[in-house]
Amino acid sequence: MSMTTAYAEIEPSRAEVDALQGPTLIEFGTVWCGHCKAAQPLLEAVIADYPQVRHLKVEDGSGRRLGRSFQVKLWPTMIFLCEGKTLARLVRPTNVSEIEEAFEQLTGEC
Repeated sequence: MSMTTAYAEIEPSRAEVDALQGPTLIEFGTVWCGHCKAAQPLLEAVIADYPQVRHLKVEDGSGRRLGRSFQVKLWPTMIFLCEGKTLARLVRPTNVSEIEEAFEQLTGEC
């Protein structure tokens, strides 16, 4: 699967996320967030090497239940899931190596 560039207009429910099969990256953030924008080229440099990982980009903010269910407090927060179970979590990643390490952990265990 390729990198998702737009935030989902409607967030999936936690039950829908927990039911997803296979490796999944959920990226929480907003279109106006500077940290989120800075992380995009880093993620783009890695994600193409992991086509088996589903990428969901979910807009977060006040009143957004999915982000709260994952205890998201800062953006971007990247949650790496396998069959609904969190295997890795990155908050405001600043280099390619930490993103690559999380992908390796995800694909190695899922």
